Amino acid sequence: MTNNITIARLRGMKQAGEKIVSLTAYDAGFAGILDAAGVEIALVGDSLGMVLQGGEDTLSVSMEDMVYHSRMVSGACRRALVVVDMPYRSYETPAAACENARRLVEQGKAEVVKLEGGEEQAQTVAALVHRGIPVCGHVGMQPQSVKEYGGFKVQGREKKQAERIMAGACALEAAGACMVVLECIPAGLAERITMELTIPTIGIGAGVNCDGQVLVLYDVLGISPRSPHLAKNFLEGAENIPAAVQEYVRAVKAGEFPGPEHSFK
Repeated sequence: MTNNITIARLRGMKQAGEKIVSLTAYDAGFAGILDAAGVEIALVGDSLGMVLQGGEDTLSVSMEDMVYHSRMVSGACRRALVVVDMPYRSYETPAAACENARRLVEQGKAEVVKLEGGEEQAQTVAALVHRGIPVCGHVGMQPQSVKEYGGFKVQGREKKQAERIMAGACALEAAGACMVVLECIPAGLAERITMELTIPTIGIGAGVNCDGQVLVLYDVLGISPRSPHLAKNFLEGAENIPAAVQEYVRAVKAGEFPGPEHSFK
């Protein structure tokens, strides 16, 4: 695996105002298509629990699942940075997080690990970074906390909640996170967080003013059982899957996606 996309390059893209493009990938075939299309970040998401395994949420995904799919994706990426989700309950303590992240890096060939949570995860993020493992944070709607939310719901519309999300993103940066995903939060809040942080923000249902965008690949291709409000079917009107991914890349780079219809107020 010879990557051109590095954490330093992503930070430079933020500074230059160049949009960062990310999609989920779970196997070598699709990872190769994403890589060739110019996607900067291939995210091996625990969303595989829903789109591959048919579950209602991500909670049943195991470390073995993530190592396996990470290894397949990493083997196919020559340019894209491979970011891998740490599954539910794999980082309940800093010690557990370090051991499981080490498995993702050594066995799965992950380059960055991603975990959910704000201020409460700062100590864990710092422990991982101290051991040389780059970390992507994730605030806003956190899929691994879906039962606590009572479903997949927009977060941050209330002032107190918005302040907690902002504080969480800042705490992650201070702890050493190299980027942060902002999921299903009002576009205005995402813009404020993006302006506050020096690390890149990657939005999903967070408006066009994040530094980058990520979607679940199956949503981009229109083959998910349910099409979420935040997604768009780029395969519609495209000749084939590579062309659909290329159009997604173009639309994100041009600031055309997401539109207001894919965002929240």
